[in-house]
Amino acid sequence: MKRVVKIGGRAQRDPHMIEALATAFRAGESLCLVHGGGDEVSALQRRLGMESTFLGGRRVTSADDLEVVRMVLSGGTNKRIVAQLITNGVRAVGVSGEDAALFRARVTDPKMGRVGSQVTVDPALVIHLMQGGYVPVISPLARDADAADGATGLNVNGDDAAAALAGALNADDLVLVADVPGVLDGDVVIPTLDVDGVGDLIARGIAEGGMAAKLEAGIAALRAGVRSVRIAGVDGIGDLNAGTRLLISPSLVR
Repeated sequence: MKRVVKIGGRAQRDPHMIEALATAFRAGESLCLVHGGGDEVSALQRRLGMESTFLGGRRVTSADDLEVVRMVLSGGTNKRIVAQLITNGVRAVGVSGEDAALFRARVTDPKMGRVGSQVTVDPALVIHLMQGGYVPVISPLARDADAADGATGLNVNGDDAAAALAGALNADDLVLVADVPGVLDGDVVIPTLDVDGVGDLIARGIAEGGMAAKLEAGIAALRAGVRSVRIAGVDGIGDLNAGTRLLISPSLVR
């Protein structure tokens, strides 16, 4: 099974996360990880006297903010996860989305600053690593497709990056790992959601901010051909039935 796992920043605090990934690796699954780390970015911004701003669950990123995002995501967070995985027997390799032009994106909303959308993927490096038995661990930054020199990168929402990568890899499964057990209606996990249901939750404000961004990314992945998309807690790494499964067609809801 070819799987893309996106680990949110808060989910990384779960003490069972690394072992769950290591268990999947030992079971012979072909894994690729995309990670966030927004809380760590915000913490460093505060230490530097900077402020964090969000619109619609996505981080507004100035040119100065981008340097902090690079330091945290492609530096500290990425290398910490890689080290933890290696310690647990996983052949992990840290990669930035800027490396080998893995991710390219464009600025489509000037209010968001150096934030990329319309993400395109060149999966050649990731495929090469996965075929060699390695687990790529990817920070969600991208080259600016409209910049002549490509030196000024873009911050890409981790869920959007994971969804685009899963589509490019023709993945069997994409799991967006959060710090909650799935999409919640009150305290209850919604087992399945179709496109109409996603739109309704967002319109009613039940899903907002980061969860709305996950839902939108998950639907985009399904439309890109990913076979299975789920939003789940860390248990969703090992349990393919855990969390909320997203579906394109209402007729597929069981």
